[in-house]
Amino acid sequence: MVSKKRAIAEVKQCLVLAVPLAAAQLAQSATGFVDTVMMGLLGSEAIASGGLGAAIFTFLLLITTGIVSAVSPLAAQAYGAGKPELVGKIVRQGLGISLLLGIPIVMVIFNGGALLLVLGQNAATAALAETYLRAIALGFIPALGFAVLKSFLSVVSQARLIIIAVVLGTLLNIAANYVLMFGKLGLPALGLAGIGWASTLSLWSMFIALAIYIYSQHRFTNYRIFHTSFHDTSTQENFRIFWQIFQVGLPIGGLVAVEAGLFTVVTFLLGQIGTTSLSAHQIALQTASMSFQIALGISLATTVRVGQLVGEQDLAGVSLAGYVGISLGALSMAIAGIIFWLVPKSVVSLYLDINNPNNEDVVNLAVKLLVVAAIFQIFDGVQVTAVGALRGLKDTRVPMLISIFAYWGVGLSTGYALGIWLNYGAIGLWCGLAIGLASAAIVLTWRFKILQSITVQDAKENV
Repeated sequence: MVSKKRAIAEVKQCLVLAVPLAAAQLAQSATGFVDTVMMGLLGSEAIASGGLGAAIFTFLLLITTGIVSAVSPLAAQAYGAGKPELVGKIVRQGLGISLLLGIPIVMVIFNGGALLLVLGQNAATAALAETYLRAIALGFIPALGFAVLKSFLSVVSQARLIIIAVVLGTLLNIAANYVLMFGKLGLPALGLAGIGWASTLSLWSMFIALAIYIYSQHRFTNYRIFHTSFHDTSTQENFRIFWQIFQVGLPIGGLVAVEAGLFTVVTFLLGQIGTTSLSAHQIALQTASMSFQIALGISLATTVRVGQLVGEQDLAGVSLAGYVGISLGALSMAIAGIIFWLVPKSVVSLYLDINNPNNEDVVNLAVKLLVVAAIFQIFDGVQVTAVGALRGLKDTRVPMLISIFAYWGVGLSTGYALGIWLNYGAIGLWCGLAIGLASAAIVLTWRFKILQSITVQDAKENV
């Protein structure tokens, strides 16, 4: 039986990690929002082309970031076991994998115009999107490196610098957008490409800031993050760590692809129904994704706490950390759900003039979708933090399979039946999403309940 004092202490430790991580997630989401607004200043053609380019970049970045995020549970367990040199080796391998994955993907992004043509996009739109993609491509590798260093700082409970780096990087991105888009300070006006270069500059600045901080701090010397000599590390051990990262990380990347693919399919289905449904969907989805970033921050913190306690072989602590994270995720999303339920029209007014008669149909449908979103917020918070807790146990493959079944098997099929066959449109499709999320939340939490009973011997073998 866990004491009340220890439970409160665990809540505090989780929040110390979760608050800066959630703030960093929100700031990164704000960057995408600002970029979209800035694209709009260049005209409808620019926002269409830039949106396509950003979709390609973001999709590839999310999947590969998911893979290298395996550094977090692996390093957390090593940290909990008091093995700083192993933590450093894991982080170094993560940086190496970032480079290995990043180089070919940069080439794909750089030639993204051809990819868009293959996907059936208009030639002029694809050509304009390529100017953006060729500028932002060089920011892909530092974005992956930043994800690895962010995982390291979270593991060693130094997450505050992450939010500082992200906020400063976001401000730099906004300023650089303005200067490079419109050619200020004597520089040429680069238009849409300027937004891409601004993002690249921002991504490099955030990575370099974390790298300099880690390198300059004496407290991180024992981890030898940037140690380049491999004479003291066997090739076999390097390969073992390398393979572990991929074993844990590939299912995480797969889960991201499953989630992103689901919302992409729903978006395409709503596009077939009509522009009103699509516009209302985008408003509700953008709003729900912002609240989701808070739960995602809690999930990242839960991964670290569970991993640390596994490394310490504190099995009661593992259980407590997992359930604290899941509870905080549910609570944060419940607050968001209450806001969506009570003042949905006020939320929609952030995007559209609700007093304009031309927007009436979109506003009314968006309000209804936000009410549906309010209902599934708790489920969304539970499932993402349950995934975080399972990652702390290095359990990623089965959660991916559970999510495929819940999202695509239950959620999409139910949504398609309600929205398309029974003609409930966007509301039916969103109800399907809610049912899918509820299914995932229940099964993933049940799996954590089973796996958190891991033995001390298992913990020793896995570190």
